Amino acid sequence: MTKLVADQADGLRRLLAHTPTRVVAIAGMRRREGVTSAAMNLAAALVHQGKEVLLVDEHPAHADSVAGVWSIRAPAGEGPVRAECGVEFLAAPRWQPQASIDLRARRHGGVVLIDAALDDEGRLSPFAQAADELLLVLQPRADSITTAYAGIKRLHYAHGLKQLRFLVNGASGVDEAQKIMSNLANTGSRYLAVSLEPSGWVRADAHLADARCLGRTVVESFPATPAAVDFRGIAADMLRWPWRAPARTAQADDARAQERRMAMSQALRVPAPRPASAAA
Repeated sequence: MTKLVADQADGLRRLLAHTPTRVVAIAGMRRREGVTSAAMNLAAALVHQGKEVLLVDEHPAHADSVAGVWSIRAPAGEGPVRAECGVEFLAAPRWQPQASIDLRARRHGGVVLIDAALDDEGRLSPFAQAADELLLVLQPRADSITTAYAGIKRLHYAHGLKQLRFLVNGASGVDEAQKIMSNLANTGSRYLAVSLEPSGWVRADAHLADARCLGRTVVESFPATPAAVDFRGIAADMLRWPWRAPARTAQADDARAQERRMAMSQALRVPAPRPASAAA
């Protein structure tokens, strides 16, 4: 029996060694969109679904950062620290040299989530550029939708972005979220030739703030609430996302980058999608 168990364990290790690691960068085009909350709750939901999860934080530590909410002391450059919820946390500010860190090697067959920080020009870090998927978080407000669309344009021209996913955070209900997702997806396809794939919505829920005050996620503290249910659903869907070509093309040379900047200045004149309240 002992040999059988050992053989099974060895077989499992070999299987996991060949299971690809899914890397998802989660970003927002401005503060207060709920990006960090989404990253933390999705990470906790994935752990509850049996996945090994590494959450990489590109932001400096402060009260509202992942480290601040979870009360983790993890200086940049040190190894991952396991949070109470089972998620491993790694501090990796975007100004820190990152070439030596191989995220996929750290989590065979698991999931790596990146709480991505854009630079002053709205560009992704090397970590986030290497992700399999970019998940954009936005709020169901006209200003948030407009800012998100402008940011998508910048990402498209800066990185040759071909596709990304987006999540509507704080929706009042299904109808509002679906109108926003339909508008944004259609506009991106029509004006940018970028595939904008809806990845769901999280309903507005006062328990999110309550959980944050407890230093935990809503998935852990209030699992039956609307937001917790939504996060678990999105996490389950994430594990079923099809594997596809990288979200960005290879880095352009200086001349190509200059062409993109010129094209971008003209493309920014394209009208942004209408908010849900103005949708037909």
